[in-house]
Amino acid sequence: MDAREIRKVYLDFQAEHGHAVIPRAKLVPQDDPTTLFTGSGMQPLLPYLLGKPHPQGRRLADSQTCLRVQDIEEVGDNRHTTFFEMLGNWSLGDYFKAEQLPWVWTFLTDKVGLDPERIFVTCYSGDEENGIAKDTESAEIWTRLFTEAGISADQADVGTEEHAAAVGTGGARIAFYSKKNWWCRGGSAAAMPPGEPGGPDSEIFYLFPSIEHDPAYGEHCHQNCDCGRYIELGNSVFMEFAKNDAGGFDELPAQNVDYGGGLERIAAASIDSPDVYRISLMWPIIERLQELSGKSYDTHTVALRVVADHLRGATFLAVDGIVPSNKTQGYVMRRLVRRAIRFAFELGLEEDFFPQILPVIGELYASDYPEVAESLDRVTAVLVKEEKAFRRTLRKGLKQLRGYRRTGVGGEELFVLYDTFGFPVELSTEEAKNQGIELQDGWRQAFEAKLNEQRARSQQASTMKP
Repeated sequence: MDAREIRKVYLDFQAEHGHAVIPRAKLVPQDDPTTLFTGSGMQPLLPYLLGKPHPQGRRLADSQTCLRVQDIEEVGDNRHTTFFEMLGNWSLGDYFKAEQLPWVWTFLTDKVGLDPERIFVTCYSGDEENGIAKDTESAEIWTRLFTEAGISADQADVGTEEHAAAVGTGGARIAFYSKKNWWCRGGSAAAMPPGEPGGPDSEIFYLFPSIEHDPAYGEHCHQNCDCGRYIELGNSVFMEFAKNDAGGFDELPAQNVDYGGGLERIAAASIDSPDVYRISLMWPIIERLQELSGKSYDTHTVALRVVADHLRGATFLAVDGIVPSNKTQGYVMRRLVRRAIRFAFELGLEEDFFPQILPVIGELYASDYPEVAESLDRVTAVLVKEEKAFRRTLRKGLKQLRGYRRTGVGGEELFVLYDTFGFPVELSTEEAKNQGIELQDGWRQAFEAKLNEQRARSQQASTMKP
């Protein structure tokens, strides 16, 4: 089953269970000034999870396009992408754990066809200090589902992922974690912003036995290990609480369910590959890049992954109306585009190649997201303009950076690369690390000082009268 089929099967499955299928929200939040991008399926639905009635009812489902640039430097491994789709279903005070977890199990095992023997789950171990109980209910449901499939559902309390890495789980099918299985936008119960919803969650992982555990991530492998042996497929959040101004927790007016499943990761599991770049929404981009460059995926894996991911993300940003700039969302888009061009240099693609790649991306999404095909000419013009602008100075900028090998790179040098050669500072520092060029102490502060000086001069010039 390819990724497009999985998306359709999921939405049809949710519709059969009474969910209204809603369209994706744009990558740029419309009514949320606290974040630059839509980074999860629940983000556009936050007001409704807090109690506002949704016009389409209490059961909702979608496939939400998301962008998480905090993962940008991890792109290049087998499972991280900046752009991805999240399959989501929500109950706004309707059903809860007893319905949600069996539905997830049925979708993954019966509809997608994943091997139940390779599914592992985690649950919340509780927080006595804040009066939040251990999630034994979810564990009991999972135990029943595993048992019905003829699988032993042994359990382990591991607390933190650090503890699990040190002592292991004994291969437990169900593992209880602490902060890892509490979901809110703050990341933990302690950091949860006042007024926002959160609660315990139950995560689903798929085991890839072909991947050997890397001891660099701890003595023992476990569900939340970063070695890539276990890959998280989805997460059912049971939103029961809101943080109050006093730092405590109040129960929400209704118990909500927020499920998010990574389409790319589920698609990879369905073809029995731990590599999300081999799925039907990614591999055609890789294949076209191989044709253009003459380089193979086996020898230039990281560069091909980075270029494919970044151009896919930049395409959807352009579809949603963002253009490259030096501010906010436009700056992130510029960083994606220029980072893609930099990695394309490793493939020998030193001339403009966007016009050969963007139609491939457009075709992959044209039937499911018509806005991609409708805006492809405009998107191509935006991205090709940025490609041409950066290529004019890329080679000179790289030469300038290599000239700092002896002295190291400080804030002033980074500002020159930014101001003269168009290098986003993150690209310069990443490239410096790759080339073994030392970053001088205080480079960040010095760079910001030079940037502020430039802004002050610009503001002064703009107020001068002729």
